[in-house]
Amino acid sequence: MNTAQPAIAKADFIEGMAKGMAVLESFDTERQRLNATQAAERAGLTRAAARRHLLTLAHLGYLESDGSHYWLSPKVLRFSGSYLASARLPRLLQPTLNRLAALTRESFSAAVLDGDEVVIVARNVSIGGQRLMAYGLHLGARLPAHATSTGRVLLAAMSRPAFNAWLKGRELPRLTPRTTVEHKAFRDIVGRVREDDLCVAQEEHELGVHALAVPLRNMQGRTVAALNVVASPERLELAALQKDLLPLLLDAARELRPLL
Repeated sequence: MNTAQPAIAKADFIEGMAKGMAVLESFDTERQRLNATQAAERAGLTRAAARRHLLTLAHLGYLESDGSHYWLSPKVLRFSGSYLASARLPRLLQPTLNRLAALTRESFSAAVLDGDEVVIVARNVSIGGQRLMAYGLHLGARLPAHATSTGRVLLAAMSRPAFNAWLKGRELPRLTPRTTVEHKAFRDIVGRVREDDLCVAQEEHELGVHALAVPLRNMQGRTVAALNVVASPERLELAALQKDLLPLLLDAARELRPLL
């Protein structure tokens, strides 16, 4: 799970850097190309300020432009590439994910919570003959927490006050006809996940995609990530789940715990 941001003194806070990062974070899968007006609206800045930040980011090579619109350049991958190469968690998880995929021919990944999204920090390397690969399951992908098995596991790991604060006033977008968007129903789902210590999400993020997730805890009992498998519907029927995939995930979580 993501941790709380450390406190910072006002004198140490660099306002310009924060605004520049807000502009950079304005680009996502919904809006891949932005002009100054759109970036200003998304970043909460004036148009003039947004324009200056866009020009600076383009000058530094983090954005490309046709003169009116801007979009992310490949240089931004330096950040994710450096994290994946140096962070401890992905390196610890990778061998286990590869082993699970070789055993089952399914797709496995691990994710952490970041705001209203989960971020995939590790996934198995491609295995020939895998049955299903959901859209967006690549390293660094950001998926909506409310509609994914990993997101629900990580939300269930929050204290109840923290989860209530996370949900309060938050819109839960409907991604498929099966997505749970009502707050009461979603609270009930997260409560069941907390009791069962696992989550099955069926076609709530993407039609035809079923996923099973369990928490990954360290020796202190803190959930540091969620481990999931994306499989075909027949593999996630209750009998098959209990017999095949769930024991593999639980065994992997136990094996990883001393390392986390």
